Amino acid sequence: MKKIIYYFSVTLFVFIFFVISYLTIFGLETSRFNKEVEKQVKNINQDFNIEIKKIKIHLEPITLKVKLKTLGPKLKFKKDNIEIESIKSEISLRSLIRDEFLISNIEISTNSTKIKKVSSFIRQIYNDPKLIILENFIKKGYLIADINLEFDTNGKIKDNFQVKGFVKDGEVSFLDKHKFNKINFIFDLSKQLINLQEVELSYNDLNFLLDNLNVSNVNKELFIKGVIKNKDLKITEKNIKNIYGSNTLGIKKINLNSSSSFSFKVDKRLKIKNFSLNTEAKLNELIFTNNFDLDHIFPDIKNEILFNDHKIKFSYDKNGYEIIGSGKILIQNNFDEIDYLIKEKNDKLNFETTLKTQKNNFVLDFLNFEKKDKNFTNVYINAIRKKNKSILINKFSIKDKRNIIELKNISLSKNYKITKILNGKFDYFDRENKKNIFNVIYENENYSLNGKKINADNLITKFINSNDDKKLDLFQKKILIDVNLDKVLLDDKSQINNFNGNISFENGEVIFAELIGSFSDQKKLKYTVNSIDNQKISTLFSDEAEPLLKRYKFIKGFNEGKLDYHSVKKDGSTLSQIKIYDFKLKEVPVLTKILSLASLQGIADLVSGEGIRFNEFEMNFENKKSLISINEIYAIGPAISILMEGYVEKNKLVSLRGTLVPATTINKVIGSIPVLGKILVGSKTGEGVFGVSFKIKGPPKSLETTVNPIKTLTPRFITRTLEKIKKN
Repeated sequence: MKKIIYYFSVTLFVFIFFVISYLTIFGLETSRFNKEVEKQVKNINQDFNIEIKKIKIHLEPITLKVKLKTLGPKLKFKKDNIEIESIKSEISLRSLIRDEFLISNIEISTNSTKIKKVSSFIRQIYNDPKLIILENFIKKGYLIADINLEFDTNGKIKDNFQVKGFVKDGEVSFLDKHKFNKINFIFDLSKQLINLQEVELSYNDLNFLLDNLNVSNVNKELFIKGVIKNKDLKITEKNIKNIYGSNTLGIKKINLNSSSSFSFKVDKRLKIKNFSLNTEAKLNELIFTNNFDLDHIFPDIKNEILFNDHKIKFSYDKNGYEIIGSGKILIQNNFDEIDYLIKEKNDKLNFETTLKTQKNNFVLDFLNFEKKDKNFTNVYINAIRKKNKSILINKFSIKDKRNIIELKNISLSKNYKITKILNGKFDYFDRENKKNIFNVIYENENYSLNGKKINADNLITKFINSNDDKKLDLFQKKILIDVNLDKVLLDDKSQINNFNGNISFENGEVIFAELIGSFSDQKKLKYTVNSIDNQKISTLFSDEAEPLLKRYKFIKGFNEGKLDYHSVKKDGSTLSQIKIYDFKLKEVPVLTKILSLASLQGIADLVSGEGIRFNEFEMNFENKKSLISINEIYAIGPAISILMEGYVEKNKLVSLRGTLVPATTINKVIGSIPVLGKILVGSKTGEGVFGVSFKIKGPPKSLETTVNPIKTLTPRFITRTLEKIKKN
């Protein structure tokens, strides 16, 4: 009996061993559990149905569990089918022994399936905001996924579910404006986190690579963060227009490498907030259209501006942004170097930049400064734009081996007019290679201009050729300047010493001035302006007229003389009078032509030779906008007298007519006047024609002159000559 029991036990043990081994190694196919699996799927969602052929079971003797696996099932949800590669599950041996079918977990592996189907299916398992957002954004694409679900003893899904897989050829629409396609990535989804890796996508024909992207739940909101890396990203003008609908910045081309980390939150209303971005980029190339009016500073400026080999750091959050960069910039003919910092925080914008230029020209016309040599010049700006849109330039400077121009604390209004300059230091060589050394200081609501030397040559030329329509209106309000300068250079030969006084500007116009200085031989120059009853009265007197008048292009060889100028401006019109005493002209091209045409060759030779002397010149004229109406020009001298009138329309038309008479003729005519003639000129006589009448008309660069000999002088000419002779 014992042997029978022994053999039975051994046989049973061997049988059980072989059964366990077979189930462990090969498994067993059965349809015994089909209904239980279908029931378990129904527990997940009543709208789920599953078609199963057979289930293969494998025994796990160590864990006392049975593994179930079925191939090629179909998961049905409403009208959609999801092609399943396999479903795996586990049940405990204890539940089988007790005739209880308790599935502890299900692993579902899908075939390539449309993303929207799978996302909709997963959302029925776990209705998570992350999935709702994804389903709203996703338009199309395919994925292969492994879904792992665990169940508690009541058959409910635990929160530790996990979905892994990859997406191919996805398409996403973001905020109805931006569409991304050709999306490929690996994903890992759990209750707390969505992790995407190796994300490739295309946006308006631009290819991007996201190193990783995480989506997690934080206080019932989605927290999204990731890293984007791009290599040799090329953006064209067409790309920008496709993205923004226009290209207001005029960008032609961008080529860059970058690495960017970003994060933001999405609330239940799909509103993005707390967006932050940190980027490190190498800007290989940026080309954009030059829409800046800077040709007065950069004379050789090009139509396109090029940034090359820039290293840039960019950060952005809800409080503002910061850009730090440096690299090469091509504005003119040669590359310059530029460093910059732009920082915006709480509606305050800080800007700091240094331009290092060597081979390019740089001009500040109002200072008559131009960089011409090949030395490095640093142009530095540090500025702040405040909440009210006003600007404070903390410092503006130009420095090189020879020059220092430095301005501090320049306040600009919203319309970019100067409200205050705290101080300025100027020590530079100008275009004529003349040294300028002076300072500007603001204190007690006024400015002081003091220094050793200023070259005013260019300033005087511009003043003579100025047009009232183009005032240099730089300041927001009225300013008063106290002037105290040791030397003011007028030209290569003349200078004014101890030039001092006061001058006041308003709306770009001088409204008051009282300035005086002396030439080296104690001769004086005085300039005054007074505004009374809507009239501005200006005077200029100089014991030396030559430094001022030789600038006129139609006069050559002006020597000696004194200048007396007076003008009254009212209602946009200026009445002026210029008087010049005891001067000599060497060449006046138009006058020489008139004399030659009139066969007054002796005087013509004198004008073009040693020069012709005049005792007095007087011009009365009215200036209104671009029209100069010349009421009278009268000049008298030992050899010749001239009377002239007409008008000049600036840069368009010259129209003058007048009378020119040799002195001998004048003496003869005046001498013929009974009694008075003998008192004035004695018994001098002359022969030949009395003089000539002439007309000059045409565009400034192509004047036509006509001359007619005359035998009879006009009463007006005689009257004006008598007046001058009496005064002398």
